[in-house]
Amino acid sequence: MKNKLFGKHTGLPASEIVLGAASLGERRGYGAIAEEIPKILATYADAGGNFIDVADQYQLGEAEEIVGRFIEPHRHNFIICTKYTCSSEKDPSPANSGNHRKAMRQAVEASLKRLKTDYIDIYMPHFDDGLTPLEEIVRGLEDLINAGKVLYAGLANFPAWKAAAIASSIPLTALQIEYNLVQRTADRELMSMAKHFGIGTMLYSPLAGGLLTGKYRKGSAGRLTLSAPDGYHEDAATQTIIDQLELIAAEVEATPGQVALAWILTKNAFPVIGARTLAHLEDGLKTLEIRLSPDQVTRLDNISTIAMGYPHDLLKTVQRVY
Repeated sequence: MKNKLFGKHTGLPASEIVLGAASLGERRGYGAIAEEIPKILATYADAGGNFIDVADQYQLGEAEEIVGRFIEPHRHNFIICTKYTCSSEKDPSPANSGNHRKAMRQAVEASLKRLKTDYIDIYMPHFDDGLTPLEEIVRGLEDLINAGKVLYAGLANFPAWKAAAIASSIPLTALQIEYNLVQRTADRELMSMAKHFGIGTMLYSPLAGGLLTGKYRKGSAGRLTLSAPDGYHEDAATQTIIDQLELIAAEVEATPGQVALAWILTKNAFPVIGARTLAHLEDGLKTLEIRLSPDQVTRLDNISTIAMGYPHDLLKTVQRVY
């Protein structure tokens, strides 16, 4: 696995694929079984991976505990991104959740203990809570950086205008957003904003919950079927995308999911791949052997593109191109 610099304003070499730890553990009743977890982590590290994404919410803190035990002997070799907002408690009190400074301080101290470390590489709120003033988030992250408990600040699931406001106030290093062939709304503002500020972009759910593997067409169960009691239904746009993935997969002798992930790797960002089993991870890592042609990338770009909407559509008609 290759390393590349994380964003334009750090000298931090990060592995091109991030291991998402949301499924490590079973405290929420759905995740990787204990026997698989050491194999997943060791295989990722042996492949050259050094970047693990986790959150206090994942498996109610169990995921951080698992990552902490794994990295403890070689903490300095890993980049750890973790998040707060939701708390590791099943039913947190209002004073222990959200983005306010009290929740931030309590969360970072608890994450440090679970991760068995005295610093976190990248720390971010998990989503915009809609209540906490941006200035409070900025000051809280600044304090953690000045105290040496956090090296870099980031944001996950924030509107672009709020992220831009924060990036204008403090060095914002990381942005974590959902992005895949069936979810490209981030193209309207967030991707351009990150590029403008030179922010390292982490793209989660690159396979859309397994949808882009084509497995639900075959009747397999997964995250999407668990949350869809009426069963799996494929709209016309999704059908077109998966049909094209299957065509390209045949051309490059790969799977549709590997092609979808290979497409993400062309976007100069860091896809976050999760794995409940070793087989899931090994399948994802094989993507590194795939090279899509410019024509194949263009085909996927074209069938997944979204309407940019106002003001972007208007600006295309009035801005001069030199």
